[in-house]
Amino acid sequence: MLIKCQNASFGYEGHAVVHDINFTLEPGTYLWIVGENGSGKSTLIKGILKLINPVSGNIDFCEELKTGSFGYLSQQSAAKKDFPAGVYEIVVSGNLGGMGLRPFYTLAEKRLAEEAMEKLGIKNFSRKCYRELSGGQQRRVLLARALVSAKAKLGETDACGSDAQNSRCLLVLDEPAAGLDPLVTVEVYELLKKLNEETGITIIMVSHDIQAAAQYAHIILHLENGRGLFCGTAEYLRSDIGKKFLGS
Repeated sequence: MLIKCQNASFGYEGHAVVHDINFTLEPGTYLWIVGENGSGKSTLIKGILKLINPVSGNIDFCEELKTGSFGYLSQQSAAKKDFPAGVYEIVVSGNLGGMGLRPFYTLAEKRLAEEAMEKLGIKNFSRKCYRELSGGQQRRVLLARALVSAKAKLGETDACGSDAQNSRCLLVLDEPAAGLDPLVTVEVYELLKKLNEETGITIIMVSHDIQAAAQYAHIILHLENGRGLFCGTAEYLRSDIGKKFLGS
């Protein structure tokens, strides 16, 4: 078990936005959190990232996640798209969360960044400036940085690692394909599917793309009116809410 929510409600100033959420996230799972705008996805993800505490109920984490061992990719903003830094500089900075006050990268940390870039297919433009890249390439860079961040906080020095190591590695991705054209969006989805299947890394994807969730997710958590349905994809397709949003 990586994360377990038991009747957890999240919100602000004592007022719940999402209510009585129940789910258990097992290692190696590919979970999509979906729902329309205003359904509470952002609030729930803040709870998972431990940025806010439950208004009621409980959320428990495995030992690795209690120390913040996850990589997080937030939504892409205009400022981020124009960030004037090199690709390698951005990816290797994923190590910062595990370095403490040490002012330099070790050889192992540099190797971790190199392997992450290779895994995400961006090593051939590692010396380019980030703002010169296409939208899809920029997402790959940020995914590589998130992967390095999760591994560094676990104390891992291998971006590929074993299945047992990778299953303790959690990536939390908030709308990673937002703003991309349809072909590049599919490319990002396929890349994440491959990353999960080939390495066993656990992924939580936040999205409003319910059609894609039905195609790629192992498990779906659908939020509607502050309530959640958590189930496997096949069960979701048979559910009333799945039929409502995807058609019968």
